[in-house]
Amino acid sequence: MATGQKLMRAIRVFEFGGPEVLKLQSDVAVPIPKDHQVLIKVQACGVNPVDTYIRSGTHNIKPLLPYTPGFDVAGIIEAVGESVSAFKKGDRVFTTRTISGGYAEYALAADHTVYTLPEKLDFKQGAAIGIPYFTAYRALLHSACVKPGESVLVHGASGGVGIAACQIARAYGLKVLGTASTEEGQKIVLENGAHKVFNHKEANYIDKIKKSVGEKGVDVIIEMLANVNLSNDLNLLSHGGRVIEEFQQFAAALQAGMEIGWLRPVIGPQYLLEKATQAHENIIHSSGATGKMILLLN
Repeated sequence: MATGQKLMRAIRVFEFGGPEVLKLQSDVAVPIPKDHQVLIKVQACGVNPVDTYIRSGTHNIKPLLPYTPGFDVAGIIEAVGESVSAFKKGDRVFTTRTISGGYAEYALAADHTVYTLPEKLDFKQGAAIGIPYFTAYRALLHSACVKPGESVLVHGASGGVGIAACQIARAYGLKVLGTASTEEGQKIVLENGAHKVFNHKEANYIDKIKKSVGEKGVDVIIEMLANVNLSNDLNLLSHGGRVIEEFQQFAAALQAGMEIGWLRPVIGPQYLLEKATQAHENIIHSSGATGKMILLLN
């Protein structure tokens, strides 16, 4: 290792497997931004279910080992590489992906995957935007092409993507129905845009939904497995093309939502970096989501 190389704490994965393969190391070299890259001092990082699928080796994304997990970070620009004009040191930002991994004190990201974090949102909320809100926006506006007045059923609506879908759908004039398995989760769903909420652990919940919407049925159903699919698109980002253009459009719409105030991520369980193993166990095995899970770095 080069003399004088700045070091940081980061979670490293040396083999695919269970949560126990997440190893905290304190001697990881801080990456140096290259052309069109920025270095972010991470304040918070979102924990997504897809992080656990990649870590276990069951996802089609298989990073070269060792690697640091984490797509969605929020923090402060520490340094910028050549050809970066949109950001400068000290800017508050969030990302939709990182190059070096987000479970770390510093993260490298391509400048086209970085967005300004409005003052209205704190860093924890910033780390809850990436995969959840871009997934939900794409599912509703791009894939389903929803129109005001239509109905949407959001399954598992109390988690990060579900809350995002409820907020976006309500803001765009849809009738929003959500499902959640706990009383606390149901309360969160109603507070974040759903007109009605149903317990998907009740045997007759489908009948209740049918009764609520009438003979016409539901226009659009949002399933949370979009969370898995978006990571495939994230892989395309660095290769240019249509996905980048779409993400810039999504970002513009979501930025407006942040400024106006309807986009307000709900933060759920919070863990320090050294508790990443516990976070990975809980995101898969907890009884029901209650907001977005976050790793804190300061």
